[in-house]
Amino acid sequence: MKLLKFLAVVAIILVAIQFVPYGKNHSNPPVTGEPKWDSPRTKELFGRACKDCHSNETVWPWYSNVAPASWLVQVDVAVGRKKFNVSEWGREGKNEGDEAAGEVREGKMPPFFYLPAHPEAKLSPNEKDELAKGLAATFGDKEAKKKK
Repeated sequence: MKLLKFLAVVAIILVAIQFVPYGKNHSNPPVTGEPKWDSPRTKELFGRACKDCHSNETVWPWYSNVAPASWLVQVDVAVGRKKFNVSEWGREGKNEGDEAAGEVREGKMPPFFYLPAHPEAKLSPNEKDELAKGLAATFGDKEAKKKK
């Protein structure tokens, strides 16, 4: 009986949080600039593994409409776009691209929690290396500069 009451409370809470408006803004602002990619392959790999959070061309999955997942997706996209956004290339404060190669190389990007729902973003070791080199060629490489 206690389990049934607990499940009822959880169900009520899950229904109630659907009315919280945060996480429902799935806008994709216009593309106002784009970097000069070093190769079409770098752009392709970036599109597979990075563009949902680091561009204005986000594909919003079905679960981005269901709280609390919608809240997490909204935060990830907002933070990703703020830090590094290839759709607003040339705009002040949106171009920390020189960190991108190191993030991929160190396995920080794409983040582990993104991969289960986005299997296309899982890169092989060769693809990861290819993407890191392409990002370094396109945006520079802050990590390599530090080592010199």
